[in-house]
Amino acid sequence: MGESMARRQFGEQTEALPEPEETPDALFNQSLEKGIAVLRAFSAQRRSMTLPEVAEATSITKSSAQRMIYTLEKLGYVRKHPRTRRYQLAPRVMQIGFNYLAADTLIDVANPFLSELTNVTGETTNLTEPDGVDMVYVARFVCMKFVPIHMPIGSRIPMYCTASGRAYLAALPEAESRTLLLASDRVAHTQYTVTDLDEIEAQLVLGRRNGYASNREELFIGDMTMAAPVLDGERRPVGAVHVVAPTSRWTPAEAEARLAPAVIDCARGISSSIRTLA
Repeated sequence: MGESMARRQFGEQTEALPEPEETPDALFNQSLEKGIAVLRAFSAQRRSMTLPEVAEATSITKSSAQRMIYTLEKLGYVRKHPRTRRYQLAPRVMQIGFNYLAADTLIDVANPFLSELTNVTGETTNLTEPDGVDMVYVARFVCMKFVPIHMPIGSRIPMYCTASGRAYLAALPEAESRTLLLASDRVAHTQYTVTDLDEIEAQLVLGRRNGYASNREELFIGDMTMAAPVLDGERRPVGAVHVVAPTSRWTPAEAEARLAPAVIDCARGISSSIRTLA
């Protein structure tokens, strides 16, 4: 699969190309699609928006944006500031995400293992799950020590340059991991970010051999992580566990020697537990 085609498959915004005509999907609800697009348009960069800004951010007409905003406001998912008249998300939006966390069996299984991993290592531990070309934080146990980067539940990180992403990719068949890498916008977040496809795949080979993956300041300066994949009963990866090893406290050699074995044991414990539930 070509790189541009792979990126379109996983939802990246690219230059419009001629597409063959497709048979209309009678079951697909375009109004629901637009409503979700409006909710997703709000972010740290767009904390509040006017109606024209909503229409522009979602690439829908102003009349459609008005209907979506009106409905979402009536349902309690969006609210309008009484003075500025700008729209913003309401706390009710969090109910959807919380329902996912409450229903995810993997999180329930992983929590005691993550807690123990934090006790053993003295560092912050996390569980992430895949979504497209990203890994999403779904569980986190924070240590008492200083952590340079705050990543709350729901945060997203790219697979290609993070330990948890590489651990997940390494556990996939090579053809599948390559498809995801081709779909990724492999930009350099720091001077240490590896963006070359061959170099990343070489690291995945090491990850398959060693049972863990690492990230050394490739996403954030001062942040180093060690991760291992969580596998289901079919030996398919369903997530990854990683432990944060700030460069102010750990050298790469120390992290590999002391943290990597603990992360592998944690991921194996979670994997074994979810297989017994299947």
